[in-house]
Amino acid sequence: MNNNYEIAINTEHMNKPAKSPTTEMVVSRQAQEVQAAMIIAQRFPRDEIDAYNRIMTSCSRKTLAKDAMYEYPRGGQKITGPSIRLAEELARNWGNLDFGIIELEQKNGESSLMAYCWDLETNTRQTKIFTVKHERKANKKIKALDDPRDIYEHTANYGARRLRACILGIIPGDIVEAAVEKCEETLRSGNKEPLVDRVRKMVETFDEKFSVSKDMLEKYVGCDVKAFTERDIIRLGKIYTSLKDGMAKREDYFELPKPKSQVEEEFSQMLNADATEKEFEGKDPDNKLFDGGGDE
Repeated sequence: MNNNYEIAINTEHMNKPAKSPTTEMVVSRQAQEVQAAMIIAQRFPRDEIDAYNRIMTSCSRKTLAKDAMYEYPRGGQKITGPSIRLAEELARNWGNLDFGIIELEQKNGESSLMAYCWDLETNTRQTKIFTVKHERKANKKIKALDDPRDIYEHTANYGARRLRACILGIIPGDIVEAAVEKCEETLRSGNKEPLVDRVRKMVETFDEKFSVSKDMLEKYVGCDVKAFTERDIIRLGKIYTSLKDGMAKREDYFELPKPKSQVEEEFSQMLNADATEKEFEGKDPDNKLFDGGGDE
């Protein structure tokens, strides 16, 4: 009886797929790192007052403040919130957080990823698992991505949005709101450059980076660029961050010029041809250029 039991156990062990020594070593090392990080976090807990002061100091920097918010329209309203840049800075200064993006699997033209943020002190965790297809939509056409770099940038863009949501789900809401207010205050009071120069540079940047013309900006804001205010600069700065981070597209904010269709192009060519023919007939009413020049 005992011999049969031992044989069954050995047979079951033989049927299991053997893990490579490298895989077991990686799994064991990750488990040890997590345990060590939790022990250190509980032994040296964060000083929330000091963390808050560090966050306010970071939000006083103009370079962070101008990229701290995004804005995009939806359902006739404007959606705004902290960008991934601000979320990462909050996590860094809050301390004792483990956060990141992991690619779980890549096959059949899509990637499965996981974004997470883990508070090592309280053992509170936010996790989002999602799938990203290796394709990009442009000009109402879907293009498959096959270049590894394009795939990486595409999936990283989607992962950054989920990572931001995870971080903001862990850090207290009042800390986030205070950081946003501080960034807006920095933008209002931290500019020594004249407003007219900043407006000019902003118009040039939108045109160079995203092909958004001055007329499109004026139509969005509702006035001439000469009348742009500090608040308009802040609004357009949020739009710039959204476009740069891939949160939205130009058409979400601006009315793009409609391209001429093939029929319109052909019709325009016909009109031009008719106008040229009429102009030619006016210069040669007797049509002598086509009948041998007339009688000698």
